Amino acid sequence: MSKRAILAVTAAVALTTVVVAGCSGSGGGSHSGSKATSGSSSAQRPGPAPTESNPPGDIPDNQVYVAYRPPAGGFTVKVPEGWARSSAHGTTTFSDKLNKVEILRSSAGTAPTVQSVKAGMVPALRRQASHFSLGSVTTVHRKAGQAIRITYQTDSAPDPVTGKAVRDSVERYVFFHNGREAVLTLTGPTGADNVDPWRVVSDSVRWQ
Repeated sequence: MSKRAILAVTAAVALTTVVVAGCSGSGGGSHSGSKATSGSSSAQRPGPAPTESNPPGDIPDNQVYVAYRPPAGGFTVKVPEGWARSSAHGTTTFSDKLNKVEILRSSAGTAPTVQSVKAGMVPALRRQASHFSLGSVTTVHRKAGQAIRITYQTDSAPDPVTGKAVRDSVERYVFFHNGREAVLTLTGPTGADNVDPWRVVSDSVRWQ
C-alpha cells in the first residue's frame, strides 16, 4: 500500500472515532436533562385546603337557646339547644364540636371582687389549665347584675382520635346574689366569632 493510501485510512478511522464520541456525549447530556425534569416534578406541593364558610368553632347565627336550671336551683341560664349535656363534680357542661358552656353553682359568703378573683381563682386556673395565658380580670354588667369576668387562653384536651389539641379562648363569669355564686365558663377555639352567642348566654342569667 502506498504511503498516500495509509494516510487516507488513518484519517478515516480518526474521523469515525470523533463522530462516535460526539454521539455518546450527546446521549449522556439528554439523559441528565431527563433526571432534572423528573426531580422538578416531584418537588411540587398540593394547593392549600379550601376555606370553610362555617368553621366548626363558630356558633351559627340562627342558634336557638333554651333555659336551664341547675339541680340546686337558685338561677336559670340560657344554653344552646341540642348541645350534649354532661355533669361532673357539681359542674354541668353543654358542648358541641369545639365549644362548651360550663355552669357551677355554689355558696359564697361575700361577693367576688377583681382583687379576690386575682388572688384565688386565677392561680387555681393557672395550675389546672394547660399553657394558661391570662387576658384580663374586669367588672362587667349583665342583666343579672354585676359580675367579675376573667378572659384567658388555654390548650384544649387532646382529641381522642387525632391526639391534636386546640388553642381555646375562655370567658369566665362569676355572679353573686344573696349568698349564692354562679360561675359561667364559655369556651371556644381562638379565632372563632362567638362574641354574640357568648353575650346571649352571659346576659341570660336570672336569679330565682
